[in-house]
Amino acid sequence: MKAESQAAAEQPFFCNLAAMDAGQRKHHRELSERLRQSVTEVRELGDGYAFRFAAETERITLVAEWVTLERLCCPFFDFQLAVGSQDNWLWLRITGREGVKSFMQSEFGIK
Repeated sequence: MKAESQAAAEQPFFCNLAAMDAGQRKHHRELSERLRQSVTEVRELGDGYAFRFAAETERITLVAEWVTLERLCCPFFDFQLAVGSQDNWLWLRITGREGVKSFMQSEFGIK
């Protein structure tokens, strides 16, 4: 089992768009654009990035739906959602093994 996890850790980063059907890919693109426009803050983490959104019910649902699709094509990402109770904030943290930050910079256009 250790050899399998080490082999997975050594695989290059690439999006497997074949993991989604045509309808899912279209929906994923639409969600990505909507969410990209609604990010209010980006924080660099040691092993990835955190994205802040307003925690409206619809936005929480959209972020969760996006994560559901994104993990199909990019299984090397780790996702974490945190929602504040009174401050009305939502953080999506996307992290992973070494190299994930530079992959995110390229794929998500983070500077």
